[in-house]
Amino acid sequence: MFAVYAARIDAEQPLNGLESGERPAPRARDGWSTVTVKAASLNHHDLWSLKGVGLGEESLPMILGCDAAGIDEDGNEVVLHSVIGQSGHGVGPDEKRSILTELYQGTFAEQVTVPTWNLLPKPKELSFEEAACLPTAWLTAYRMLFTNAGVRPGDSVLVQGAGGGVATAAIVLARAGGLRVYATSRDAAKRKRAEELGAHGVFEPGARLPERVDAVIETVGAATWSHSVKSLRPGGTLVISGATSGPNPRSAELTRIFFLELKVVGSTMGGKDELQDLLSFCAVTGVRPVIDSVLPLDRAREGFEHLAAGEVFGKIVLTP
Repeated sequence: MFAVYAARIDAEQPLNGLESGERPAPRARDGWSTVTVKAASLNHHDLWSLKGVGLGEESLPMILGCDAAGIDEDGNEVVLHSVIGQSGHGVGPDEKRSILTELYQGTFAEQVTVPTWNLLPKPKELSFEEAACLPTAWLTAYRMLFTNAGVRPGDSVLVQGAGGGVATAAIVLARAGGLRVYATSRDAAKRKRAEELGAHGVFEPGARLPERVDAVIETVGAATWSHSVKSLRPGGTLVISGATSGPNPRSAELTRIFFLELKVVGSTMGGKDELQDLLSFCAVTGVRPVIDSVLPLDRAREGFEHLAAGEVFGKIVLTP
């Protein structure tokens, strides 16, 4: 079958290890299902995999891709939950979690096999392309907002780095959830797009907000950390799920954190039940993922290049 995969690890030039071509079709396994992929979406995780983060040389070649929607062996339209335990049947309390492309072949292929437990029905209201955007970036944003930030309708939230998959999702979900939404970006065009998506105010990074917010959604890391902490009201919550600009901020703002009794919460992906809630939320409210572009699988390199250059707003989707 045709697939896009990591053939080599290159920490400095990750795209040097990206190849496409024929790979073996997945083999049947007890308790697992083979899904014919209709759409899959790119994540920064795919770039990190090519750099060797979470993926070792011993696992190569590895088909990339965490997210997909498709049709299972019984003809059902399904969405994949990509967090997989060592047993292959969910993640038990004592199991080490992993996601597709770390231990198991990924979704940038004509077919993928996953534990049957990891399949959820695709709502008829969502296209395959839309559904394929949800399991990583959108699920991460959903958990950050509604589980870990604990915000309620009427609260205020700052989303750093508008344009990225998680940040874009957070803007849309927060607005749909009845929150007052502020967003930042270095790029004027991305600020305008964030406003069009529903942000009540858009600003350059570091700018003073009209008010201190109840929560901050942080995926940028070092470059925005100080601003995130300073933007919180006393007792507010900073939720972080990534650090694309680096993990070591110039100032950790520890004095402000303890004096104002701020909460800093780490957040990674989300559970199967949260993905089910997110699918239902989108179906019921009419919220749809923001798609930057849809490319055929044999043009995946173009998508990777745009993602690596930061030239995206929303999700890049690949269709076999």
